[in-house]
Amino acid sequence: MIATSPSTAVSAHLAGFLARRNVHYGWVAAAVTFLTMLVTAGAVGAPGVLILPLQQEFGWDTAAISSALAIRLVLFGLMGPFAAALMNAYGPRRIVLAALALIASGLLASLAMTRLWQLILLWGVVVGIGTGLTALVLGATVATRWFSRSRGLVVGLLTASSATGQLIVLPILAALTEALGWRAALLTICGLLGLAAAAVFLLLRDRPEDVGLLPYGETRGTAQAPKGPAVGAVAALREAARTNVFWVLFATFFICGASTNGLIQTHFIPLCADYGLRPVQAASVLAGMGVFDFVGTVASGWLSDRYDNRWLLFWYYGLRGLSLLCLPFSDFSFAGLSVFAVFYGLDWIATVPPTVKLAAQRFGRERANVVFGWVFAGHQLGAAAAAFGAGLSRTELQSYLPAFFVAGALCLVAAALILTLAPPRRDEVPAAVPAAG
Repeated sequence: MIATSPSTAVSAHLAGFLARRNVHYGWVAAAVTFLTMLVTAGAVGAPGVLILPLQQEFGWDTAAISSALAIRLVLFGLMGPFAAALMNAYGPRRIVLAALALIASGLLASLAMTRLWQLILLWGVVVGIGTGLTALVLGATVATRWFSRSRGLVVGLLTASSATGQLIVLPILAALTEALGWRAALLTICGLLGLAAAAVFLLLRDRPEDVGLLPYGETRGTAQAPKGPAVGAVAALREAARTNVFWVLFATFFICGASTNGLIQTHFIPLCADYGLRPVQAASVLAGMGVFDFVGTVASGWLSDRYDNRWLLFWYYGLRGLSLLCLPFSDFSFAGLSVFAVFYGLDWIATVPPTVKLAAQRFGRERANVVFGWVFAGHQLGAAAAAFGAGLSRTELQSYLPAFFVAGALCLVAAALILTLAPPRRDEVPAAVPAAG
């Protein structure tokens, strides 16, 4: 292979070094993607810490701030299928570098904001588009391109990085905000974005073939997607929308978003403040969720390679719904919330690996990331609805609790809905998607 740039030479040299030790370069691609998704997830989760400081400094009410956050979540999701198509056309590396630059630009510009419309433009539109380009479709794309064996496990690891990043980073940001102000917290996120960009530039390659390899677990060459989009985003939606599978996955992922990102990530800290818990303490509970989420999501990836993904989703949604319904009856002490963090954290976003697997089984390898992008758009529409709805509930009813009851009930609906899918037959699994092993 002829290196055409210094960064390509670094990747080629490292790939050869690892190959001599029987380590596939796909694990490097996965590690860089893990870091990128963790850092950008921190940018997505940061506003959950900053609602109270923004209220204190600018006098904006919860509903007004939540409107900006809802726009961010909508764009975060709607960019998914188009991000997948762009990655198919131009490669994940270019798209990720552009996204990291866009996110950092939006956050840096927001340091000088003084008006609500600036919050909406920068945190809603600019950061929403940038983070949408590096959302869960990035993990699905890298896992599908670089791995045939252990794909579910890799999806679980990358998904865990996204969800855990949103939660682990929050205590750091909360401490910085309390000690130095919210602008110091944003500067910290920008520094982490720069670190991720350097790793992507030096180490991430678009395909195994770029370093002279086949996907991990492949023993013969497979057809590559053309340099143009393998399946256009709109064309993929038009075709997928004719199937019952797509609408069930879309609806259940809508509920997934409404019961995670939009509700807990955005409003958990203000909810705890209503019951006398300081932001740093509440953020620590979220960090605990992040630890257990990592365990639960990685385990979910491992299980999705081995068991019926419909039944996995049934249990995940059912248990999440019960935990949300029970939360309002807790005493909101640090100890009580820590117990909630264990049970809810194990199930925070364990739904992603089985959902990606079902999409790959039903729609094929080359379409999987684009179709999943549309399913993920449903996730973020649900998140946006919950982010705005919970903020409206707090402003109009002086309580977040109705939003938690609604989210819990919806999760039970999702658990029932997923079982309406027929079990996948062996002849329904596309040849391009080999059995995990």
